[in-house]
Amino acid sequence: MKNFRKFSLFTLGYTLLVIVWGAYVRATGSGAGCGEHWPLCNGQVLPNTEAMKTFIEFAHRSSSGINLILVVIGYFWSRKISPKGSWIRTSSFLSVIAIFMEAILGAGLVLLKLVEFDQSVARAVSISLHLVNTLFLVTTLTSLVWYAFHPEKGLEKAGKWLNQDRFFLLCSGVFIVLGMSGAITALGDTLFPAASLSAGLQQDLAHDSHFLVKLRVFHPVIAIIWIMLVFVWSKRFETIETAGIRALLILGITTQFLLGILNWVLMAPNWMQLVHLMVADLVFITFWVSGIIDQNRKQQVVNEA
Repeated sequence: MKNFRKFSLFTLGYTLLVIVWGAYVRATGSGAGCGEHWPLCNGQVLPNTEAMKTFIEFAHRSSSGINLILVVIGYFWSRKISPKGSWIRTSSFLSVIAIFMEAILGAGLVLLKLVEFDQSVARAVSISLHLVNTLFLVTTLTSLVWYAFHPEKGLEKAGKWLNQDRFFLLCSGVFIVLGMSGAITALGDTLFPAASLSAGLQQDLAHDSHFLVKLRVFHPVIAIIWIMLVFVWSKRFETIETAGIRALLILGITTQFLLGILNWVLMAPNWMQLVHLMVADLVFITFWVSGIIDQNRKQQVVNEA
């Protein structure tokens, strides 16, 4: 179990890096770096080119392939150390589903040419679906790590994987919408960069602006709603035992809010977008862990009763 913990934690960390690199592919317009071929790159297993876009896209595909292998290894490992139907094995199985869905969605973007400078509604929808599935992958791997570090719970028979608390579901739903709006906003910033803050505001408010530009104004509004909801959610973790998770939640949403403002002021440079995304993922992981803690705490009360 000790080695499995380390492996699961490594897989989660590696997955976050792959996610951020995927955002870099979008930010640099390198999604078509391997042409219309998938899984081959420009029809080759190892592309022979010096084009930077090809290198960036190929690196993402290669790292994603390694990611898939790690997740699959984790699943077969979980079968050896945990009983059927346990939290550990269930979380690992769901992560396999999620990683294969990631591969399918990624292939679809390339084969349908929804990359590089494409400005269609189909691309906005596809990156939103990709974002939702990426969050699903992150939640499964986060659950796996948490239960691996808490085997007294992880080896028990799994209940409902998603915390059924209505307020938690509300917060989760708002974050999904926030994530989709963030992905669309980042795409708009990439395809329609503004020369200055004032020019960006004029773009947002102009009646003839592209829909990707008009949708940018919704992201900060949804972010504020999410922050208020999570602050209310965190109040249930005021006991000494759970004060740490509350502190992490508050620190996370505060940091993310400040990064959002900085990202806007700097007019969304690529490096800032990547930092913003990484912190958002870490905040979501913290939020998801708080949901697991809340769920287990309620189950313990039921068991004791």
